[in-house]
Amino acid sequence: MSAQTRLVFFIFLLGLIWFTSCAPPTCYSRVLELSKEIMNSLDKIHKSHRTKTCAELLPKMFLDVHNSCIKSKLRDFLYVTENLPSESCQEKPRIRLLKRRVQVLYSIINRACHRDMVFYTDDCEALETGNISPRYTEDRLERLIEDA
Repeated sequence: MSAQTRLVFFIFLLGLIWFTSCAPPTCYSRVLELSKEIMNSLDKIHKSHRTKTCAELLPKMFLDVHNSCIKSKLRDFLYVTENLPSESCQEKPRIRLLKRRVQVLYSIINRACHRDMVFYTDDCEALETGNISPRYTEDRLERLIEDA
């Protein structure tokens, strides 16, 4: 195989990789990407000395797009960000960006991806605590103990 053939093959391979990465995002992939961006923004807001006092006013949120409670959690979070008691917090660029991202995610889940979303759990507490381990109700726990 000559060097020129290898070069053509390499350029073809790079073009193929570039072409496949140009596919439009699906509704689901956009929701996943946006939820990661929101969690990163929240982390930066909690760590930054400029926004740390504002972060104390925000409710705790751990996004899981497979939790059916995400719609109500996002709606409640938007309400809090729109009604922050301190106007200086409302005007901070990071808070405004976070609010915009949450609005977009809420809109995508409620309108664009409404029928495409699949929810595996309905543990609303997990969105506040971050503990997404399965919880057993007392009845199910008793049955598990009896079966053992």
